[in-house]
Amino acid sequence: MEAPIVVAGAGIGGLSAALALARAGKSALVLERAATIEEVGAGLQIAPNAGRILAKLGLEPALAAVALEPAAINIRRGRDGSLLARLDLAGARETWGAPFRLFHRADLQGALLKAAQENRNIHVRAGARVGDFSARAGGLRIRVHTPDGVEEIGTAGLVGADGLRSGVRTRLFPSEDDAPFYSGCVAWRAVFPAEGAPPALRVRESHLWLLPGAHIVHYPLRDGSLINAVAVVEERLAGQDADQILTLNGAELAHRLAPLRLSPQLRELIEAGAAWRHWPLYTRPPLAQWSLGAATLLGDAAHPMVPFLAQGAAQAIEDAAALGDAFAQPEASVEAAFAAYEQARHARASQVVRASRRQGGYFHLRGLAAHARDLTIRALGGGGMLKRNAWLYR
Repeated sequence: MEAPIVVAGAGIGGLSAALALARAGKSALVLERAATIEEVGAGLQIAPNAGRILAKLGLEPALAAVALEPAAINIRRGRDGSLLARLDLAGARETWGAPFRLFHRADLQGALLKAAQENRNIHVRAGARVGDFSARAGGLRIRVHTPDGVEEIGTAGLVGADGLRSGVRTRLFPSEDDAPFYSGCVAWRAVFPAEGAPPALRVRESHLWLLPGAHIVHYPLRDGSLINAVAVVEERLAGQDADQILTLNGAELAHRLAPLRLSPQLRELIEAGAAWRHWPLYTRPPLAQWSLGAATLLGDAAHPMVPFLAQGAAQAIEDAAALGDAFAQPEASVEAAFAAYEQARHARASQVVRASRRQGGYFHLRGLAAHARDLTIRALGGGGMLKRNAWLYR
């Protein structure tokens, strides 16, 4: 029996990778360190570039059942609520082959997990953490840590899809210069019943509010019954604050953000959230390569990015598709397939990482620069703003 390819991590990227490998005729063993495979918390935006891939993996019916398709994206000035542009998304499927979709993260991961568990070429194990690994004839030998102890398994290859703080990455490319570092922004996240939000903000549309040194995004989930909201704020962190778990209610967060001069409607939205969780946003230095022999990296483990283009999950899904394509050549070795995957993806993912960082700076402009940005957005209009990001969705 052919040794499987081990995927470390059962998040969106890892499960997508396993499905893509199975579609290419490979066996995949997904190892997840958590005792229970479940996702909690926030919402997630999946743009057409990732939606097309998920459809090819056979997930269209499952995703349609749990997704919400927003009618538009509204860009507003945060201090007074002025509408700068409305991006009509009605033609997204015809233009890019898939719609824009909004998910509760748990729903998307659940759909991927169910598809993986029903695939005879995929085995998923929880409570199994990938530790050290070393080369062996025909692949790798991996030490797997479980509640019952440590076991060693032989595998054809290893895909590290274990997130920003990837242990696979640390072992593959050990360097003191590669540690995660604070991006300069924190995200305050909340999910709350839509009935508590201002009526005008309960529509099935996404909203982006621009503020000096901050921006706020919110959109509906689960057929409009919930609102997912994120307030991203530039903030200096003292040493212990970086790892501090902090939760504020809506009134407390609105008071904390008062210097930003929130519009009344935006303040009311923030006050509707019962619990806002403080998440410092981290990233890592870019890697010149992701693969070494029979091991490679995928998603945030390879190219973590700030979430200002809403492309983190989408780029992991693009990675998964390229990985599957690389194994479509039946005679290709694991090492050759990993090299081909990296060659296909490295430049594109790196471009999105840089563009995400630039987008944050654009959102957070102050003074005259912010005024010029707002005039530009108005001049471009919704159609022009969509065209600016067409390179992402094609």
